[in-house]
Amino acid sequence: QVQLVESGGGLVQPGGSLRLSCVASGIIFRLNGMGWYRQAPGKERELVATITSGFSTMYADSVKGRFTISRDNYKNTVYLQMNTLKAEDTAVYYCYTKPGGKDYWGQGTQVTVSA
Repeated sequence: QVQLVESGGGLVQPGGSLRLSCVASGIIFRLNGMGWYRQAPGKERELVATITSGFSTMYADSVKGRFTISRDNYKNTVYLQMNTLKAEDTAVYYCYTKPGGKDYWGQGTQVTVSA
């Protein structure tokens, strides 16, 4: 079955950096687009960034210039490099894919930006 396992979250000070990783199994990784979403307390889940099988990327306006999504097809892993973090980036971050039209989500990893 499809599994997405995130890691790399934690507590970081404003202005700091974190790199999230998501390892996928149960899919032909190189053929599938991948994405990162986040959900802050009391808010709806929102799209952060996506990367296609052809390595095209898209970002939410709120993270453009600060976050970078990338993928390693040899490791079945998608990354989210987050720089210049702000308090408003605090959320649970989820990995996402949609092979064959069905949604799959990881369990989420908590990112907390606080002094």
